[in-house]
Amino acid sequence: MPELPEVETLKRELSKVLPGRQIKKTEILWWKTVSPLSPEEFAEQTIGKKIAGVNRRAKMLFIDLADSTALAIHLKMTGQLIFEPPKGRAVGGGHPDQALNKKQPTKHTRLIFTFKDGSKLFFNDLRKFGWVRLMNDSQIKKLTAPIGLEPLSKIFTDQALLGIFHRYPNRTIKQTLLDQSLVAGLGNIYVDEACFGARLLPTRRNKNLKPTEIKKLRQTIIAVLKLSLRHKGTSSKNYRRSDGSLGGFVPFLKVYGRQHEPCKTCGQPIHKITHAGRGTHFCPSCQK
Repeated sequence: MPELPEVETLKRELSKVLPGRQIKKTEILWWKTVSPLSPEEFAEQTIGKKIAGVNRRAKMLFIDLADSTALAIHLKMTGQLIFEPPKGRAVGGGHPDQALNKKQPTKHTRLIFTFKDGSKLFFNDLRKFGWVRLMNDSQIKKLTAPIGLEPLSKIFTDQALLGIFHRYPNRTIKQTLLDQSLVAGLGNIYVDEACFGARLLPTRRNKNLKPTEIKKLRQTIIAVLKLSLRHKGTSSKNYRRSDGSLGGFVPFLKVYGRQHEPCKTCGQPIHKITHAGRGTHFCPSCQK
């Protein structure tokens, strides 16, 4: 599943091409994509709407419409957004199935927006877990209310993270950081990488952490996310950049996806275990 840097990268790049475009036609090819509205209701309520901007909250995209509603989009595991202008290069991001190099729509296309100028936005989803919902302000507030702190926001302070860890003393670091109601947008990749940067085992119990260690962890979370954003995200199994190329953060990965490979710091093999229901990578020498 795309994590914060990947969704933020997609948001930034779609922000360059979507605002100002008006929806002329809406085609729903898989009804569950737009549930709870029926395909007929969704189409009727989106046609004629003009796009005002693109935003992100946690791992979700919000395509803001000029009438104060928004298209809330979750790519889940295999979702993909592709914008195709009347002329020029298509842009998009999501599951790396080479769809950017194929004629649209594909057999995995679930939703198509056609704009007044002839450009189109395709929502493709191989496994059909992703969704697109038309929401008003109150519905968006209800959807986002349970979501935790944005780690790149000003409110993600040392004291805020200390408070979270003190509230759940028996949880491990990884269990805590994967909880989207506590910290938003982090997933397997960036939790493992942040733990390595802080020299902490992801299996450490919160109650055994020193305040200085939690502060260091916060710093490394921010640093890892910013570095990934500069390189347009990580491309593991399920993400491509908006131009269809692989994300550029892969060479900077220290532990994630490097099982049995030598640690870039000490040379010892990277270990992988299952923890918190996820594959978890760490260096047993550098992390304590």
